[in-house]
Amino acid sequence: MYAKILIIEDEEGMRTLLGDRLRSEGCAVEYGIDGTQGFEKATSAAFDLIILDVMLPGMSGIDVCRRIRSSGMATPILMLTARGQIEDKVTGLRIGADDYVTKPFDIRELLARIEVLLRRVQPAEPHAAIHQFGPLRIDLLGTEVSLHGTVVNLSAREFQLLRYLVLHRGKTLTREELLKEVWDYSADAYTRTVDVHIASLRTKLGAAPECSNLIQTVKGIGYKFVA
Repeated sequence: MYAKILIIEDEEGMRTLLGDRLRSEGCAVEYGIDGTQGFEKATSAAFDLIILDVMLPGMSGIDVCRRIRSSGMATPILMLTARGQIEDKVTGLRIGADDYVTKPFDIRELLARIEVLLRRVQPAEPHAAIHQFGPLRIDLLGTEVSLHGTVVNLSAREFQLLRYLVLHRGKTLTREELLKEVWDYSADAYTRTVDVHIASLRTKLGAAPECSNLIQTVKGIGYKFVA
């Protein structure tokens, strides 16, 4: 797999372990050795994935994640921690992290989780990287959405959902399919997650009247992106 990955980790041994293994898989790797430096790097260059430790000097990983999402960036974030409390995981996921791994971990599991996250955000074809629908511009590689030139602040999951809808525009997508492909949930899981995220997307895109009806409800089935 090729990806440009930022590792924000203060432990030198862990940075070396992760960096060496990811490079052996064909990835380009950069480092941030504390929260402040990590945030500056994350917001000053484009990355395909950010691996973020929770326990960092200067600024905690939770604060780094929160500030990255507040800046409007939808780059996938995989959080690492030595702690196993459920509260930490819930907090990280609620503020915009996409996945969570507790140390110590099996490097093979970590690589598998990275591959899943990368598959969700990489477009199927290079020529389909940028989509324009009137005032709405969606940059799939840059993970940026804008209306009339103004960046729309989407969470990582909202961006992934919008990306999937756009790449399958014109097709009716069931809630089960969206749960499986965007969240990696089992098809029989009962949740209103899809509906909640669709409602949020509609609100944010509805800032431009021309885009208010791009995501349509197909009664009793699911949703469809029409443009």
